[in-house]
Amino acid sequence: MENKEQLDSQILKLEEKYKDSGQDLSSYLDGLLYQRYLTYWDYIHLDTLLSLQVPRTYFPDEEIFIMYHQITELYFKLILHEQKQFVDHKAQDVDFLIEKARRINSYYEALISSFSIMIKGMEREQFLKYRMALLPASGFQSAQYRMIEVYATPLENLVHHSERDHFTSENTIEELYEHIYWKKGATDKTTGEKTLTLKQFEYRYTPRLIRIAKQVKNSTMYHKYLGLSEGKKDNKALIKALKTLDINANINWPLMHLGSAHRYLGKEKGQVDATGGTNWKEFLPPNFQKIVFFPEIYTRKELNDWGKQWVDHLFNPDKLKRA
Repeated sequence: MENKEQLDSQILKLEEKYKDSGQDLSSYLDGLLYQRYLTYWDYIHLDTLLSLQVPRTYFPDEEIFIMYHQITELYFKLILHEQKQFVDHKAQDVDFLIEKARRINSYYEALISSFSIMIKGMEREQFLKYRMALLPASGFQSAQYRMIEVYATPLENLVHHSERDHFTSENTIEELYEHIYWKKGATDKTTGEKTLTLKQFEYRYTPRLIRIAKQVKNSTMYHKYLGLSEGKKDNKALIKALKTLDINANINWPLMHLGSAHRYLGKEKGQVDATGGTNWKEFLPPNFQKIVFFPEIYTRKELNDWGKQWVDHLFNPDKLKRA
């Protein structure tokens, strides 16, 4: 009797759900009868996923290079998935915001811990050969990574540090975007000319990035934090989660790339150029860029020393021990 009442209740709910669709419940039940059973490989499109690795050379390690970058982009999509919920949240539910930040950190930590695949998982000799077939493509061209930055903090915090004092939230999105920090990383220092890598990226993604920046103007993750009431803004768990996010995104993740670049592109005399012509020695170190998503939660000393001890640890571990 109890099962029949439950079934009747579920049927009524289904009828209510489908009443505005133009078809009655019976039609949908027929569709359910005809539908094939779902399989794991169909649900995640496994065959398609495994067909997306298309090397341009015959070097075996190039496939590792492709797959790891594809995995990275999927993690970036997960981060953006949580960021969008964070910035769209209308209530001041601190627990909700903490959970979103915690998830973002878990994705970053997975990326950071897995980067040894890039640092130690490929033969340097193979990399230096097949990379020449990838010109001028570069990880610099990851639009999702730029979107993560735009969702996290207002554009004035992303202006290159050498020009940041000259810009405020009063400037237009277009003005701020023109001086965004990462453009200098793909500009020839001698001539001031943009590299082809940057030109390609701007042509493809500038309209989308500016549109997103306008959509989240006064509503980035940082704005959401600043808009909290005093009691909620001082929540220790939230501050810790946001600081961890800042360190993961703007110190640990760039430093993993810097370590990889030194392994594959560094040499005793000078350096090997990156595939996109980026100035990686100046572009990647966090203490050079000083990108901070949530500046208000730090002391002035913390901001001045941003990334310094991590860089010391990476290149001068003995110096860090003595400090």
